[in-house]
Order: sequence, then C-alpha cells, then structure tokens
Amino acid sequence: MRKLAFADEFGNNSFDFTKQGTHFIVCSVIINEHDLGLLEIQVEEIRKKHFQTGEIKSNKVATNYKRRIQVLNELCALNFQIYAVVVDKKRLYSEGFRHKASFYKFMNGLLYQELYKTLPNLSLVVDEHGGNDYMLSFKKYVHKTHVSDLFDGAEFSLDDSKGQKLIQVADFFAGTLGYCFDESKKGEHSDKFLEIIKPHLSGISHYPSYEVSLQANDDSEVHFDSRIAETSLSAALNFVKKKRISDQTDKDQVNLVRLLMLYQSSYKGRSFISTKELINHLQAGRDKEISEQYFRTKIIAKVRDAGVLIASNSSGARKGYKLPSSANDLYKFINHSNSVVIPMLKRVKSVMEIIKLATGNELDLLAKPEYAKMQSIISKL
Repeated sequence: MRKLAFADEFGNNSFDFTKQGTHFIVCSVIINEHDLGLLEIQVEEIRKKHFQTGEIKSNKVATNYKRRIQVLNELCALNFQIYAVVVDKKRLYSEGFRHKASFYKFMNGLLYQELYKTLPNLSLVVDEHGGNDYMLSFKKYVHKTHVSDLFDGAEFSLDDSKGQKLIQVADFFAGTLGYCFDESKKGEHSDKFLEIIKPHLSGISHYPSYEVSLQANDDSEVHFDSRIAETSLSAALNFVKKKRISDQTDKDQVNLVRLLMLYQSSYKGRSFISTKELINHLQAGRDKEISEQYFRTKIIAKVRDAGVLIASNSSGARKGYKLPSSANDLYKFINHSNSVVIPMLKRVKSVMEIIKLATGNELDLLAKPEYAKMQSIISKL
C-alpha cells in the first residue's frame, strides 16, 4: 500500500534563546494514497470553518488554546499518522549548525531518513521555503542523500502550502508540538494537546538524544523512581541502537520499543498503553493483521529476552505495557508472572506425582536432562 507524507516545520535556526525558541520541529502527516481525495475534502471543510479564506496555520491560532483544541479535535477525527523529529537546539554544540543551509538540511534529513527507511516507496511532499536556488539545491541534496539508493517508487517533491492542504495540516501539528516542547511556549496546555494527538502518533524522535522526563507527573505519583526510569530508558535505547534488522519481526520489535520510549518521554511514563493501541500503531500500512499471539510471543517476549525492561499490568482499567518508572510498575509485572508461573509449575508437579504413583515410580516425566532446571524448581515448591 503506497504511502504519502506531507511535512512542515516549527521554529528556526536561531540560537539566540532570549529572542527565539529553544526547539526546532519537523512534522510529517502520513496517509494512504487512496485516502488523499477524501482527506482533502475533509480538511477543506475544517479550513473553511476555522480559517475562512486563509490557510490552516498554527501561528494564526497562536495562544488561543481553546480554538487550537477545537481544530485539533476535528483534524484528529481524520485518518492519518504523525511522525515528527523534535530538536533541542540548546544541546547542539557543532558550529556547523550555525549555518542556515546546513542546519535545515541536517534537521529535515533526520525525519526523511526515518521515513524513507521505514516506508521505502514513500512519496514525500514538503513545503517550499527560501529562494529557488536554495530549494533546488535542497531537493538535489535529499535525492542524493535519502532517496537515490532506495527501492523504485520513492519520491520527493516540493509544493506550496497554499495549494496543498495536507502541508497546512503538517504546519498545524508542527506548531502544536512546539507548544508541547519549546520552552518559550509549553505550559499547562501542553499535556492536553499531546493527549489529543496521541492516537495518531507513530513516533517522536528527540534529537540529539532521547530523554525521559525524570519527574513525577504530579504530587500523587509518590512511587516515581528516577533510577528505574533512567535504567529502563537506557536499556531501550541500547536495544534500538544495536538491534540488527533482518525481517519484519525485527522492525516490529524496534518500533514497539520506540513507541514505549515515546510514551515514557512525552507522557512522563504516567500510564500503561493497551495491547490494542500498540498493535494499531504497528499495524499501520500493513495488509496482514497482527495477532495478539504474535504480538506477545514474537515482539514483547523477544524484546524482554533482549534485556529491555517492559512492565505490564493485567488487571484494572489500566491494562497494558510501559517502560517502568517505579518499583510499583515492576511489581505489577512480577505479580502477574507469579500468578501465572507458580500455579503452572504446581500443575506440572501434580501431573508428575500422579503418573509416578500410577506407574510405581517407573515413569518420571521430569527425568529427562532438558527438564533438569524445572525439576529443581518444582522440588522446592
């Protein structure tokens, strides 16, 4: 299924943080090609309703948070995904970033590289900015760096936001993410914006590195432990960096860990993410449905086997998975394992004892060498 992506930016390359923002964001809106016509009609209706004769632009809404929430809710009723790169300029130390052309090429390249790697036949359309000479140079750079070695079908093009409504949508989400991450704009409204966007997020990559928000969500989160949060994030980062991708299952494992990192970083590790929500994210753009059995055995189990700490909660309203940020998160996983593993071992012990009794000790089901560890554990029950 061919994918189309439309990208735009928030912020600029200024490093004067007394006058300009702290973050630069590149945001993409990703859709299925066959949905384009319907989405353009739906977006046009939203544009007329909220922007009359003008474009959908984040800066036209600015700090009118009530109006922003109204527009977000209507846009988020449509069918698309969002992937963004959030750059903390205060942590960019190379002098090369002081040059406008180098800055924009590199920062946009972070997004393009990830999109084209994941969606090799993607058609990416970005907003024109700068003079013609610069944009021609930029287009040539993207084709050489991100498109040329990919499978046939990958495309990159420039368009004017006035004529391309999906670029306007990317602009609005880029600006909204600015109100979630930029230090000059974020505030009490930020969590609400993220909560609305959340169902559409395929990922947010933070540059120069992923960071966990090492603080409790509120005063009631008394169990928050920064050591556990840091350790779980470090293990997840290590997995993403070192995992070799050879098939779709490997991709699914990496994408799952990225999602868990996203939720821990962007949502302060506050809640478990349901199996359904995680599968829906991984399912995007695939014809074959992902089963819960595949999800649990080939993704969750294998990622845990690789050393990633994944807490799970199987009871109450907050069922699902997360990177742990407290001992309480880990105990939920251990309690679940305890409730499953111990009864299972006891059942094995019962079967073993019944058969030994029935056969006069001639048949010991656990006598085989491959069951030595299990026999040792069961003998202590």
